[in-house]
Amino acid sequence: MNIGASIKNFQRRFYRRLTGLTLVISGMLVVMPVFAREYHVAVGGNDGNEGSLAKPFRTIQHAVSLAQPGDVVTIHQGVYRERVNPLHGGLSDRKRIIYQSAPGERVEIKGSEVITNWVKVQDNVWQATLPNAYFGRFNPYRDLIHGDWFDGKNRKHHTGAVYLNGEWLMEAAQMEDVWKSVTTNALWFGKVDDTNTTIWAQFKGVNPNEQLVEINVRQTVFYPEKTGVNFITVRGFTMRHAATPWAPPTAEQIGLIGTHWSKGWIIESNVISHSVCAGITLGKYGDEWDNRAESAEGYVGTIVRALTNGWNAETIGHHLVRNNEISYCEQAGIVGSLGGAFSTISGNDIHDIHVRRLFKGAEMAGIKLHGAVDVEISGNHIYRTCRGIWLDWMAQGTRVSRNFFHDNSFDDLFTEVDHGPYLVDNNLFLSPTSLRIWSQGGAYVHNLIAGKVEAKAYDARQTPYLKPHSTALAGLHDNPRGDQRFYNNLLMGRVDLSQFDESKLPVRVAGNLFLGGASPSRFETNAIVQTNFVPTLKISRGSDGWFLTMRGDTSSSHDLNCQPVTTKSLGRAVIPDAAYENPDGSPIKINTDYQNKIRKGKTPSVGPFADASEPNLSINVWPETK
Repeated sequence: MNIGASIKNFQRRFYRRLTGLTLVISGMLVVMPVFAREYHVAVGGNDGNEGSLAKPFRTIQHAVSLAQPGDVVTIHQGVYRERVNPLHGGLSDRKRIIYQSAPGERVEIKGSEVITNWVKVQDNVWQATLPNAYFGRFNPYRDLIHGDWFDGKNRKHHTGAVYLNGEWLMEAAQMEDVWKSVTTNALWFGKVDDTNTTIWAQFKGVNPNEQLVEINVRQTVFYPEKTGVNFITVRGFTMRHAATPWAPPTAEQIGLIGTHWSKGWIIESNVISHSVCAGITLGKYGDEWDNRAESAEGYVGTIVRALTNGWNAETIGHHLVRNNEISYCEQAGIVGSLGGAFSTISGNDIHDIHVRRLFKGAEMAGIKLHGAVDVEISGNHIYRTCRGIWLDWMAQGTRVSRNFFHDNSFDDLFTEVDHGPYLVDNNLFLSPTSLRIWSQGGAYVHNLIAGKVEAKAYDARQTPYLKPHSTALAGLHDNPRGDQRFYNNLLMGRVDLSQFDESKLPVRVAGNLFLGGASPSRFETNAIVQTNFVPTLKISRGSDGWFLTMRGDTSSSHDLNCQPVTTKSLGRAVIPDAAYENPDGSPIKINTDYQNKIRKGKTPSVGPFADASEPNLSINVWPETK
């Protein structure tokens, strides 16, 4: 991973978008956040200073203790090894507390510490011993990963980690493994007694005391200890190395950075990596039921308790997570149970999630959300993960739009026991399995679907549906197959929509182009099927970004006479009896494409691109300066 390029890219993307003071001429009203004070933090500062640019503080947490609604905390270049615990929140979107890196400066916040007291034991094995007091109240080498739906494969896993020059080693299952020859992945093993913590690690061919060797010390990097810390902005940082716990939907979800049952956070233009479990959490609070509710019935109980603890549009969610690079997290890049409702997740580059596969469980994905009520997930690049997006329970009013998926090992999009309505439009699904549909109420419109589609026949779990644009429970229902819509999609290869032919609930299918063996449903009203025509798809990366090249003439798609897709034409999701509409209740009209170009004419083109009829098409689908 080119860290320097990532930093420069995200800084360029963010600072190009800053507009400064925006004046509304009418009445000379200043429409912008009102900043009460700006504090500065620098590695050469002192917490006894006044916090000005000339006399900055030394620690971010000291600035946190003083920051009030409207204040800005600007952190200057350097590495800060601390856990940032926001104590106060803002009052509104216009009067928030902003934590930002200084323009053009690289600021790293790490949950690790540098270790330099390694002693060689034999060959490539070195040992470091630290007093337990070094870790304080939290010792990651004693802290076991555990919880609801966690599968540790019959061995112990700790939240500790060891890093050599930025790359993490793998935890050995037993000490004996460390003494073996170094293979592809160097190993470490830790042991904690009453007095000391000892770590053995493999450093092949190098002296670790002459390299940058870091170990996890802190559970999290930027996370409020209390709930209800609202309207916080976090922008422009590199944040790494968190000893995060397992984050199931039934427990408090602690990420490398997280919102902790709050409202109105903006997490933007950061580089986030190397969290033992989750990167960003938009999750729930903790209570005595944490990790004690591993069942469908147990999670229904979690939802009922959350409603009594403020799960509503007035107090929870409405977060904006945009333009971040998120990588090397072993559970999820972004995860949230209930606390991410009414949020927008856009423009993020999410990759290399759950790639080491030391443990597994039911919460692994680039983005994993429970209760994604009125959530927009748009314009993200998600690749080299186990699965791209997993929408589990109560995806209602959710829109998944203009995302670029590829090289995900399980699937690109998994919808599990949702009753809808949810809308999936203008996406590029390019992994071997594109869609895993265990839900109802979905509408798939203008997508490129190049991998397999799997639909489950029936799921007996009784799962909730809600009142429209609300968290209020309307009822529970099982999950029969059907109530799906497929309009104006370009489908290739192993896609087989005939599995919907025996659906219990209605299926609407029209205006789709099937190529290279893709099979339509018997419900298709107008389709073109070209079994022997197999277009070539290629993904490549150049200096300007990622390109999708498609070779093959799809001009016959003009004969489909595709119809525009709107709230009216989509109808209503059957089980919740709810319309496909915007979160504010206004109607939807899908008249733009993957690149946000307007679809012209009365008969829009098939697939995600408004202009895709050329035989050899090459499109920059993820610009580096996006």
